Amino acid sequence: MQIDTLGLGGAPLGGNFVDLLDTQAKELVEAAKAAGIGYFDTAPWYGFGRSERVMGDMLRGTDYVLSDKVGRLLRPGAVPNPMDFGMVDPLPFHVVYDYGYDGIMRAFEDNLQRLGLDRIDILLAHDIGAFQHGAAENARHFKDLAEGGYRAMDELRRGGLVKAIGLGVNENEVCQDALGIGEWDVFLLAGRYTLLEQTPLDALFPSCAAAGTSIICGGPFNSGILVGREMWNYAKAPAEVLDKARALGAVADDFGIPLAAAALQFPLGHEIVSSVIPGPRDKTELQQIVEWFHAPIPADFWTALKGRGLLAEGAPVPAG
Repeated sequence: MQIDTLGLGGAPLGGNFVDLLDTQAKELVEAAKAAGIGYFDTAPWYGFGRSERVMGDMLRGTDYVLSDKVGRLLRPGAVPNPMDFGMVDPLPFHVVYDYGYDGIMRAFEDNLQRLGLDRIDILLAHDIGAFQHGAAENARHFKDLAEGGYRAMDELRRGGLVKAIGLGVNENEVCQDALGIGEWDVFLLAGRYTLLEQTPLDALFPSCAAAGTSIICGGPFNSGILVGREMWNYAKAPAEVLDKARALGAVADDFGIPLAAAALQFPLGHEIVSSVIPGPRDKTELQQIVEWFHAPIPADFWTALKGRGLLAEGAPVPAG
């Protein structure tokens, strides 16, 4: 299946790390549609279902491509301190992890009901990996996925209920491991292939190319550090990351281009990357992102980054 090279990440629609009214969230989705964006991503985790409800209301009756996620079930009962999870005004639920066969099937049905839609195009197992769960707990979750959850996702794909299956994660290693348990169409990889980090080039991307698995790049701004904020990887950036971001920004200034434009366009230089999905916090940010996406970037800029050791020598770059 084909998806837009620029999509809309739905975490802010659920109030993740931003105080966003539902009316503002709906305006944001409407602005994305008006800009010609047709690929949208959401998850139960985003506002404990709030993002899905907004997304479903705005996409119902329209032509869209939607990815949603499984691996978390929502249960009634609000969490005591939502900001511990980076959430502003989420719905009154809490999460139970379940990557097994029954859990995946239940999550898929629950997602459709919250969305109020009759289809999800891309189904992703969400946040499996040691980064999220710790090594010991993740071993149990990955066993559940390998021995049951993958079979559920594959059945949904074979039955035509979804068009593609994959993972939605923040780490390379679990994607590499997942290639050993089944045939995946796509991995949504957040924050790992950006101007700041190109670690997937070494092993993951070659393995994905051999398996026929494409990549959707989430978090192209690395939690905001590449658009001038001091957040990186969902936390305050350490000094060495801030220094590299400033060095990248200095080169961008030399060429008279926005660093954010380069960050947004860079991942698409690799043939395995099918889409990049930033998560704007309002319609003004969305409109700025669309401008950055179409901003001209001279070829000499990428050469300069490599010459200063700021970009992996083997990283493919967008055509000028």
